[in-house]
Amino acid sequence: MGADTRSAIDVIRSTEQARLRALVAADIESARAMHGIDFQLITPVGAALTRDEYLGAIAAGQIDYLLWEPGEIEVRLLGDAAILRYRATLEVVFGGYRVPRTSYWHTDSYEFRDGRWQAIWSQATEIQAGAETSRGRPLLAGPDI
Repeated sequence: MGADTRSAIDVIRSTEQARLRALVAADIESARAMHGIDFQLITPVGAALTRDEYLGAIAAGQIDYLLWEPGEIEVRLLGDAAILRYRATLEVVFGGYRVPRTSYWHTDSYEFRDGRWQAIWSQATEIQAGAETSRGRPLLAGPDI
């Protein structure tokens, strides 16, 4: 991996960390700049939200992130596109209901547009208790799987 690639990966990781901080702080102006106009979030319950729906819900207090702690952010860089994957612990109030501290897998795609990296797609999946072994491998349902 060349120095330019490592540098781009570091910028993408930093951008994702800044995006998460902006979402927790409900800093909509900063967050808007880090989300492409065609951004779409798929929530852990399967709802699809556009950028304006998502950021509007945060601005209105319908989504209130209390905590968003990402683990190591893995990045695959493919030219002007990147795929990120990481585990995170979140605490959020959603529609007035406080969701307890929970772990999620996050997969995000970024594109380099107008001189900056922007989130385009994001999907979160809840990690349910017992879903993984101590080595981080999936816990399978039966001996034949």
